[in-house]
Amino acid sequence: MSNLLPKLLVGQREKLKLVNLDLPGGGDRFEMKIEPGTTVKLDAIDPGWHEWYDTPEAALPKSHYLSQRLDYLQYLMYAEKKHSLLIVFQGLDASGKDGAIRHLLAAMNPIGCRLVGFKKPKREERDHDFLWRIHPHLPGKGEVSIFNRSHYEDVLVVRVHQVAGPDFWSKRYALINDFERLTVVENHTTVLKFFLHISKTEQLARFKQRLEDPTRQWKISEADYQERSYWDDYMKAFEEALQKTSTPYAPWFVVPSNHKWFRDLAISQIVVRTLEELSMKWPEPSVDIAEIRRKYHCAEAEEGAA
Repeated sequence: MSNLLPKLLVGQREKLKLVNLDLPGGGDRFEMKIEPGTTVKLDAIDPGWHEWYDTPEAALPKSHYLSQRLDYLQYLMYAEKKHSLLIVFQGLDASGKDGAIRHLLAAMNPIGCRLVGFKKPKREERDHDFLWRIHPHLPGKGEVSIFNRSHYEDVLVVRVHQVAGPDFWSKRYALINDFERLTVVENHTTVLKFFLHISKTEQLARFKQRLEDPTRQWKISEADYQERSYWDDYMKAFEEALQKTSTPYAPWFVVPSNHKWFRDLAISQIVVRTLEELSMKWPEPSVDIAEIRRKYHCAEAEEGAA
């Protein structure tokens, strides 16, 4: 659906900030946010929840508005160069990380964004601490970095596959919290972390889609079904990671993701509201506007006389 949304024209950006639509669903951001100290039980969260929207079409006006608003806010952040944004996506196979990222990027200027996918650590990366490979990809001022998987793999996969014992991986929660605090304090980076929550039945349905659709078959991996057999272990690992690392400065959001269109809508709303709270402002010009205007009128007069 996101690919059908018209891109906001540059000339409309200034107008958009004056728009104040009466859109439903003002509370969904806080429904999904994991407050620090909360006990997380993923089986108590309905992955099929879609607020009061019955169809993708019903949510289209709000989705359209949020995409336009995101375009404006990201452009403003890039111009102001005082803030940055880190967005982390985690979820099981077929939870929709690629689709959610594609939806967000469709509303942003690529020049101010970077996308990083983290897979199994390479040999050089294994020779360093587990956060060594993450730091170079953090956003600079004015930038957005989006992580498809992240440093959280090192408290999930390591635990589920018993690569090391609890004494090893449990210490990493505090290290992750310190690392994320550093990015917030030192670089004015806002951190948003999304867990894309799907049901086991929905995952299998998406695996079937991949089998039947030639354009999706390239995504199929032998590991898909091997990892699926660890479903319950992954749920426990995610629950503890969410509990231990959702902080006031780097919160987790559990996004019901059985419905892709609602997943995209919810994530866009959270990102937009977060950027709005930064109270960003357009920077002052670095040149003498009056002098530039005079030069423009001179050039215009010369063009007219030619």
